[in-house]
Amino acid sequence: MSSNRIADTDIASGASSRRHADNNSTYIHKVGVPPKPNLLKEIKFTLKETFFHDDPLRPFKDQTVSKKLMLGIQAIFPILDWGRRYKLSMFKGDLIAGLTIASLCIPQDIGYAKLAYMDPQFGLYSSFVPPLIYAAMGSSRDIAIGPVAVVSLLLGSLLQAEIDPKHKHEYERLAFTATFFAGLTQFVLGFFRLGFLIDFLSHAAIVGFMAGAAITISLQQLKGLLGIKTFTKKTDIVSVMRSVWTNAHHGWNWQTVLIGVTFLIFLLLAKHIGKKNKKLFWVPAIAPLISVIISTFCVYITRADKDGVAIVKHIERGINPPSLNEIHFTGNYMTKGFRIGVVAGMIALTEAVAIGRTFAAMKDYHLDGNKEMIALGTMNIVGSMTSCYVATGSFSRSAVNFMAGCNTAVSNIVMSIVVLLTLLVITPLFKYTPNAILASIIISAVVGLLDYDAMILIWKIDKFDFVACMGAFFGVVFGSVEIGLLIAVIISFAKILLQVTRPRTAVLGKIPRTTVYRNIQQYPEAKKVPGVVIVRVDSAIYFSNSNYIRERLLRLLSDEEEQLKENSLPRIQYLIVEMSPVTDIDTSGIHALEDLYKTLQKREIQLVLANPGQAVLDKLHASDFANTVGDDKIFLTVGDAITTLAPRLEP
Repeated sequence: MSSNRIADTDIASGASSRRHADNNSTYIHKVGVPPKPNLLKEIKFTLKETFFHDDPLRPFKDQTVSKKLMLGIQAIFPILDWGRRYKLSMFKGDLIAGLTIASLCIPQDIGYAKLAYMDPQFGLYSSFVPPLIYAAMGSSRDIAIGPVAVVSLLLGSLLQAEIDPKHKHEYERLAFTATFFAGLTQFVLGFFRLGFLIDFLSHAAIVGFMAGAAITISLQQLKGLLGIKTFTKKTDIVSVMRSVWTNAHHGWNWQTVLIGVTFLIFLLLAKHIGKKNKKLFWVPAIAPLISVIISTFCVYITRADKDGVAIVKHIERGINPPSLNEIHFTGNYMTKGFRIGVVAGMIALTEAVAIGRTFAAMKDYHLDGNKEMIALGTMNIVGSMTSCYVATGSFSRSAVNFMAGCNTAVSNIVMSIVVLLTLLVITPLFKYTPNAILASIIISAVVGLLDYDAMILIWKIDKFDFVACMGAFFGVVFGSVEIGLLIAVIISFAKILLQVTRPRTAVLGKIPRTTVYRNIQQYPEAKKVPGVVIVRVDSAIYFSNSNYIRERLLRLLSDEEEQLKENSLPRIQYLIVEMSPVTDIDTSGIHALEDLYKTLQKREIQLVLANPGQAVLDKLHASDFANTVGDDKIFLTVGDAITTLAPRLEP
């Protein structure tokens, strides 16, 4: 293109387009040929950005061998790093936070163990060993570790589908096996830096799944809240409500209902007080323990258990017994445990990482997702060997931990010590604790999982996200936890596939009195250029969408031609494809452009490309398509293209 002069700027790197008036000539920045890429460097860069984008080896550079060894140990055990800087003044906040979350976790753990169809002591076991491991290996200062409602329900639902909980020993063995493989899954994801895989479950799907789980968990607690003895093992709302009404005339116990409803109102009121006044965070935190103490005392002195009020009865006394020999490492149950563990581990991981990131952002410190996965995985592997079931970060306890003024993971250590003392000394006192109070505590705890504001925001922002949210929600409520989870995963992947296979395109027009070209639907004042159709492709061009993009461009072109014929306007001579959003292109994409070029040639329309990125330009030249379309048909901006092509347009 003889009229074009290459500017003295770095045109190959995509410098901004400029036009200069110099001796009545116009300088157009033409897109130059980039240097040939180094294949080894490209592979190295891709691997680094995929697995090591946070540059974990940076602290080890230019260090002595001994220093590198120390940094390596500190990377595995962050407590050795922040522990050296720990001050006595920080302990006050950690002590108060630890005692506060301990008062909350003890009654919750007993209730959550029942959700998993396990004896109450297993919930306490899971709040003793795992938090100690996490305190040494985790990087979050605020997260509180222990059993959580959603994972307990999920684990119980999956386990009882394989073994009847009445076969206690075998059921517990499968639970430990599932916990081992849940921890192994988490550890492997962190060790091989595959944490990005959990991001495939969209936020909208998680919101819907959690809300559905909250409804399901609450419905399951109607058995304890109403004193029903024969209750369905299904979790869907239809089966549960049928079971409730079937027992309405003779299966409910009025003393149990009185205890459960009274303390549920008290717990919800305490939660409301804490929400209204952040300084009173301790009110909802200690309310569950106060409820347990008062209700247990009332049942004991009135002997309401003789009138049909179901009580906890026996809780095993003592610290966690070893359970390594109970784990199935071979046979059919190993396979079942692996399948259940992977699902439970991924959900537990998603919840913990989300919680950790939330509080890290609030306190403005960095949270290493892969280190978190290794820490969570290690604590669950060790937990499976010490009679624990899957533990993770609890949002309610972490929120209390945060508001109580925790400074480090020492609050988890304090909580573990209190749980240890409970196991050694206090467990016999829970004998007369009514099941109704545990049901009330669980219901009040899961209410927070119903995030109405998040659902409304999802509806406002993205309707497809809302479909994913509601799909997961109704799948859990009307099906089961597994069905809801499956729907959440399917819809999340469907959204990804839809966005990849059906990318957006936009017809561009010129903003008056500028050289800027924008979407004519977004900017109604933007004017189309006579004889030219300008289309922006808002996606990389891959095998999954290349044919769609080619057909979409031709369809837009045909629509424009029909409008021009109706209005007797000049025919289209150029199709300009604005490629700045096209981050990459593969072989199928190149073939699609070649087919588009041939089709346009038959219709006497020239193909013009504007602002292709370096990765795209490399492949256009490697495939020789740049020579096919012509170097004078590839421009830095749409404005440069129009300036050059304007004299060639037929009147």
